[in-house]
Amino acid sequence: MEQMVMKMRGMNSGEAGSTNASSTISEEYLEELNVHFGFDKPLYQRYGKWLIVDKIGMKMDSYKFPNKTAWQLIKERFPISLIFGITSFFLTYLICIPLGIIKAVRNGRVFDFTSSIVVFSGYAIPAFAFGMVLKMLLCGTSDQFWDIFPIAGFYSDNFDTLPLIGKIKDIFTHMFLPVLCYMIGQFAVLTLLMKNSLLDEIGKDYIRTVIAKGGSFNRAIWGHALRNSMIPIATGFGSVLSIMFVGSVIIEKVFEIPGMGLLSLDAIVGRDYAVFMGILSLTSILTLLGNILSDFCYILIDPRINFK
Repeated sequence: MEQMVMKMRGMNSGEAGSTNASSTISEEYLEELNVHFGFDKPLYQRYGKWLIVDKIGMKMDSYKFPNKTAWQLIKERFPISLIFGITSFFLTYLICIPLGIIKAVRNGRVFDFTSSIVVFSGYAIPAFAFGMVLKMLLCGTSDQFWDIFPIAGFYSDNFDTLPLIGKIKDIFTHMFLPVLCYMIGQFAVLTLLMKNSLLDEIGKDYIRTVIAKGGSFNRAIWGHALRNSMIPIATGFGSVLSIMFVGSVIIEKVFEIPGMGLLSLDAIVGRDYAVFMGILSLTSILTLLGNILSDFCYILIDPRINFK
């Protein structure tokens, strides 16, 4: 409704040639807009229509993109956010968990100290600032720096004409820098969580009992302490469902990636409430499903936990 009002004000302003005319919109026209968008009905009726008839807003027409519903726009951005979300999620866990284990085993040594400096240095840099620096250094924005990676987008203009190997290489070069920015903010938290959780398990009585009975230190860690230390890490497993859809709004804006994050930003800036509410509803459902997934991960890691 607000967009249509602004369009009418712009038309009136152009016709009258003055700013005063831009604010003159008849009460009859505003009343027609209220009826058209259903704002004349009680709140419970509007909510019921949004929940049931419009399928939590997915069937609502976009205010900004004509002839497209919220679900059609979300479905177009789904594959890109899916690829970025899953890739960054699994790479983060595949790197941070082994790194946290090594830091715990070598606690207080040179490797632990050096890796902590690197991890915290990366954590201190905002992801969007890191992305802008990477674009300046590696994307050929200046003759003084390197031109290694594409500056923006998810694939090149000639993507359809490339062979299979060329398509894989093209997507890889477009994904490398954004995925690196996705991961940098999670490195410190996940690595230290893994390290501290394992150190806490190593200091417990059952580990000392294993060693006292003749078991090696490696067996005590890999056979007993590691599985129990994974319980706090499992909390983040369910977040993959929401991360893969939402991603990072700022990173997608920096690299001009047409994903769900950029779509939500465009919906907010353009006051396209139908699309934004559809994204918000979908994200909320996925967050709830992700929490259930995390609970099942608890059961798989620790058999003592049950929800009966």
